Amino acid sequence: MSFTKFPSNAKATPAPFKISSSGRSSGLRLAKVAPATYESSRSDRKFGVTTEWIKNAKAEWESFDWRSVETRVNALPQYLASITDTDGTIYEMHFFALFSEKPDAVPIVMLHGAFMEFETILNILSTRYTPATLPYHVVVPSLPGHAISSPPPLDREFQLQDVARLVNTLMVQLGFDEYVVQGGDIGSQTARILVCEHANCRAIHMNFCHMIAPANFDVSVLNEKDRAAAARSDEFVRFGASYAFEQATRLSTIGFVLASSPLALLKFMDWTDEDPSMATILEFVSLYWFTDTTARSFYPYRQTTPANVNHVNINTNPNWHITKPFGFPSFPKEILPSPRAWIEGTGSLAFYREHDKGGHFAALEHPETLLKDVEDFVARVARMQ
Repeated sequence: MSFTKFPSNAKATPAPFKISSSGRSSGLRLAKVAPATYESSRSDRKFGVTTEWIKNAKAEWESFDWRSVETRVNALPQYLASITDTDGTIYEMHFFALFSEKPDAVPIVMLHGAFMEFETILNILSTRYTPATLPYHVVVPSLPGHAISSPPPLDREFQLQDVARLVNTLMVQLGFDEYVVQGGDIGSQTARILVCEHANCRAIHMNFCHMIAPANFDVSVLNEKDRAAAARSDEFVRFGASYAFEQATRLSTIGFVLASSPLALLKFMDWTDEDPSMATILEFVSLYWFTDTTARSFYPYRQTTPANVNHVNINTNPNWHITKPFGFPSFPKEILPSPRAWIEGTGSLAFYREHDKGGHFAALEHPETLLKDVEDFVARVARMQ
């Protein structure tokens, strides 16, 4: 594998990087499991994970080989870029990248939170293509506060507009005056701001876009799938979103709690179509535990959750209405799915595709499917030029 030749017009050459965490295993051994309750004994997980599940997770985590995960992900090219913000603050942005040697390769930046959601997609591309044939430059940053990237500043507000600005600066420094963005989870909202506020970003593909019913919308016109999506979204808001309200209003307090007990991070259930393997769950929570970045990653909730008095709905704010080519794949087990008609109200929808399975972590659950969606969208955007 190579894919490490920077574009000839790159304005900076970020330093190669390898992940090597200290590994805070002592906290896991000492972590207590709460006594069983009626709620934690229910097999339907109506009130959260069960006592049996958390005990099994703890036991497996105690013998989990995180070093083998580091070895695996370190096989992919990754870098650390120094980004000077408009106020002079310097941020270290950690990112994975596959650079193509094709003159017409399309730059794509893929955003979620940290990098691991896109690991399989990067491996698929590096296996399917050579540096000479790869049709894309693919850049996968860890957003500020996630994994290796610098945390937000301590002395002032830091919002997704700031994240988008840093991502755009990274792409321009790498030599990409025009590029496409793909996003899921908080990366989708960063991507929306990026495509709306930065001319360099020419198109957006995102797989998370929670919308509410427009005023006076006749819900009777929705088909069965759309009604199911609206119902699932309502169900999540009522019974699954308490963590978001906590992280939006008392993120300092919950940050201390989660930083003190690794077991508190084990919340990877019910957001996927099928339960992920325990190994997959432990890889993701280990990344945040060993890099001690959980508390540093909560800041977007203050901006994106209605619990905050200053909340501005990013998806419905007219300042962030998408006027450039916009693609959206619909996965039925997304935590906050929306009918197509509502999504069409937020931008110039040029690509839409429904899938029969898949949830919130589409890049992880169905990487081939999401990759094909992105490739087909990029091809359609090229025809629109």
